[in-house]
Amino acid sequence: MTTNIFTGQLVHLAADDPEVNAKAFTRWAQDSEYFRLLDSEPPILWSEKKVKEWMDKDLDKDEPGNIFFNIHKNEDDALLGFVGFFALEWNHGDTLVAISLGERDHWGKGYGTDAMRVILRYGFEELNLHRVSLIVFEYNPRAIRSYEKAGFRNEGLMRGLMRREGRRWDWLWMGILRDEWLQIQQESG
Repeated sequence: MTTNIFTGQLVHLAADDPEVNAKAFTRWAQDSEYFRLLDSEPPILWSEKKVKEWMDKDLDKDEPGNIFFNIHKNEDDALLGFVGFFALEWNHGDTLVAISLGERDHWGKGYGTDAMRVILRYGFEELNLHRVSLIVFEYNPRAIRSYEKAGFRNEGLMRGLMRREGRRWDWLWMGILRDEWLQIQQESG
C-alpha cells in the first residue's frame, strides 16, 4: 500500500496557493514557448494582480469537476508547475488531465512524467476513474513521449486544428484506461 498517494519518485503534489501561483504563472508566462505549449490561445502578458484576480474568479470555484494541484520537487520543495483533472464526469468515471511545468530548467528531466504518474495513481486508486484523457499539440514531441512513458496511448487526432507559425498543426487525443494502468503497475512491480 502506498503511504503517501501524493508523492512520486521526483515530485509531490500540494494544494494550490493562489498567491504563490499568481507570482509563478506571471513569471512563466513571460516565456512565450511555455505559453504556446500550455494553451492554444495566443500568449498574453498579464500582471500578477490580473492573474490572481483570474484565479480567484475562475479557478478558485469549488467545482466538483476540477481538481488541481501544484507540483513540487521532492528534493527542495521548489514549485515546478501544476497538474489536475478537469471536466470530470463522475457518472462515467472519465476526466481530462492537464499538466504544465513552468520552470524551463526542469524540462526534460522526468518531473512531468513523475507528476503524471502520481496524478494517475490518485485518479485510478482514490477517485476510482475508468479513463483519463488528454490533448497534446503535434509540435510538442517531448510531452508526447512523456505521456507515452506514463502509459497513455494515441487515440486519434483532430487534423489541422491549430494555426501556428504559418502552418496547421494537429491536436492529438491520448488516453489511458484503468486496466492499462493496473497492468503497468503489475509489470513495474
